[in-house]
Amino acid sequence: MRVVFAGTPDAAVPSLEAVARSSHDLVAVVTRPDAPSGRGRRLEASPVRRRAEALGVPVLTPIRAKDPDFHEALRVLAPDACPVVAYGSLIPPAALGIPRLGWVNLHFSLLPAWRGAAPVQRAIMAGDTVTGASTFLIEQGLDTGPVLGVMTETIRPTDTAGDLLDRLATAGAGLLVATLDGLEAGELVAQPQPGEGVSHAPKIDVDDARIQWQHPAAAVDRRVRGCTPAPGAWTTMRGQRLKVEPVRLVAPDEVGILGELAPGALHVTKKAVHVGTGTAPVRLGRVQAHGRKPMAAVDWARGIRIEAGERVGDE
Repeated sequence: MRVVFAGTPDAAVPSLEAVARSSHDLVAVVTRPDAPSGRGRRLEASPVRRRAEALGVPVLTPIRAKDPDFHEALRVLAPDACPVVAYGSLIPPAALGIPRLGWVNLHFSLLPAWRGAAPVQRAIMAGDTVTGASTFLIEQGLDTGPVLGVMTETIRPTDTAGDLLDRLATAGAGLLVATLDGLEAGELVAQPQPGEGVSHAPKIDVDDARIQWQHPAAAVDRRVRGCTPAPGAWTTMRGQRLKVEPVRLVAPDEVGILGELAPGALHVTKKAVHVGTGTAPVRLGRVQAHGRKPMAAVDWARGIRIEAGERVGDE
């Protein structure tokens, strides 16, 4: 059947490639317009646009999804279905009825859990041990449409949001194509989402990524992993922001050696830098001071010559 794919970031590329390899006729790709990126703020095409152009697929980049000219372009393309992965803009009601079989969204959670922009990050930060991906028909509500297919994925103890998203993006691509196949064959019946188990996953902002050292060690670990690689977990040191990459939980026998550390208190040796939390200390991995490159925490501590009694999160 004829399909128009909509997506924007790297996480959508595996699905785009899977749809392009499938038996379906990929007639066009819709993605967000080129956006400023990097220190020079040069306009850059989205990862989906770059891959679509490499595949030789026509690309549409409407400034607004509610643009009537965009809707007319879709009508001319006459898609049977529009698969969507992290497009980055809500599909307006006027466009929902254009494809005969609807807009089929691949969402990286087990709906109705974690509806919203940051399901992977929020699942890690909440301490979930299992997540997955769902395909559903888009309606006017935010991720509320009836579900067509699901797959599950274990959240590993050391997973960052980037690690988990990479696995879900790859496995979810297969789910999306299987959903399109089922729709074409008339074998799928969309199931309404249950009213129980609803949770929301708003976008992670800078304040969400600030480490709260008074929280338990496990919560600190999850917050850092959930914010890696973006937007990046952070704390402060000497009044400046310090980016923190994944930490390591300390084994019970090591806790006794370190002794009690107040939240944010630093314990520095030649081989390690530990920080106190609301429970046990955690060991820092790599950190990035303002204006510097990421480095091992021990190298950072040696370079700034941490004095007795200094702490992170000092604002």
